[in-house]
Amino acid sequence: MIQRCVYTARLFLTPVDDMTAIVYAPLEAPLWPLMNKFYRAHQSSMKASKDAQLWVARQQDIIGGLCLRSMAHGYWLTGLFVAPALRGQGVAGALVKASVAACEGPVWLFCDPELQGFYEGLGFSVEVDLPYVLHERLVRYQRNKAMIAMGLEPTLACPAPAPGTTPQ
Repeated sequence: MIQRCVYTARLFLTPVDDMTAIVYAPLEAPLWPLMNKFYRAHQSSMKASKDAQLWVARQQDIIGGLCLRSMAHGYWLTGLFVAPALRGQGVAGALVKASVAACEGPVWLFCDPELQGFYEGLGFSVEVDLPYVLHERLVRYQRNKAMIAMGLEPTLACPAPAPGTTPQ
């Protein structure tokens, strides 16, 4: 079975204040160089992968981004970065939620153990069955730094409606 990420026409919006909203959406292919420009502007070593789906958080400019690479029967989330001035305001969490909501199949990531609680709050778990290719990478990366793997399984069914309510 081929797994793919389905883009929805719906944009994800998060109000920041009365005048500004953050839009969470895939970055169109002609604009992909802007992702690397964003990373470089913040002295980040991250790079957008050309074989990935790029997602951004935008106000007027990009304020956060991540990459979703098709891997095995799911996706590998890499390159999550939010502009330092906007950290701690929920931008990273909202960006991750918007991007994985569009995915059919599991999503895996590697992170510093200190970020485990952040990702668990988004539904990721350390109890993850990694594809072999990602397991090999994790072992290689762990030679140089502390890193854990986490995964998020797709929701297979809609929850039943609460008693006394009608499904929408």
